[in-house]
Amino acid sequence: MQFGFVIPGGDAHEIVEMGVEIEKAGWDAAFGWETVYGLDPWVLLGAMAAQTSRVRLGPLLTPPSRRRPWKLAAEVATLDRLSNGRAVLIVGLGATMTGFGEVGEETDRKIRAELLDESLSLMQQFWTGEPFTHSGMHYQVDWNMPNWNLQPVQQPRVPIWTVALWPSERSMTRAFGLDGCLPYVKGDTEAENAINADDVAAIIKAASERKPAGETFDIVIEGVTPLGDDTALEKVRAFAGAGATWWVESMWDNPGGLNAVRERIAAGPPKL
Repeated sequence: MQFGFVIPGGDAHEIVEMGVEIEKAGWDAAFGWETVYGLDPWVLLGAMAAQTSRVRLGPLLTPPSRRRPWKLAAEVATLDRLSNGRAVLIVGLGATMTGFGEVGEETDRKIRAELLDESLSLMQQFWTGEPFTHSGMHYQVDWNMPNWNLQPVQQPRVPIWTVALWPSERSMTRAFGLDGCLPYVKGDTEAENAINADDVAAIIKAASERKPAGETFDIVIEGVTPLGDDTALEKVRAFAGAGATWWVESMWDNPGGLNAVRERIAAGPPKL
């Protein structure tokens, strides 16, 4: 299991500094976040890329439905080149309360899912560096601009992880066509949405039946492991034992503020 840390807040300089601290403390990835209007994660991640050498970098998460796919493809490929192949793209429908409706972005769940799928297809075509045409439900592209092609370092694509609802056939089919997932189950409360180790084992079994032999598939779990909390560590051990490949420390609601976040970063990943 590898360990990432999502930076929950701070000003631009603090966020970049924390990205560097994450690498120094032995974590495997530093994740940012994005809203409709706020600090630009791609600029911040680019600054982190220039000051780190090992950690993976990406926003957790990006909703392609409100991004032009060619622009997002260029941002991801640029980060991948700047970091020498350390970018990861994490996608989902996004939280509409971050400003979707206020600026006229699509809020309908079905249409956002359509835009997500079509955007991911388009992005991967741009990353080939080859001319292509695309006639879809939402986008029409006739790309033949050899002087304006940009390929990421990682081939055939930058790894893409998607939020996935287990065991929804449509949602898991999307995930299995990509490189990993942040799974959850459908429930009425946040606790009921939480994935467990048995679910992870079932997803791995389904992936082995759907993915080509030898192709990796990441299962990414978010949570918190407060210092000194053995119960939290046992939960991470259970996920690791079931086959989850990433634990992402996600201190979204932290009463201790950034000082507590930086203290948790400095202590390093969970010791299993």
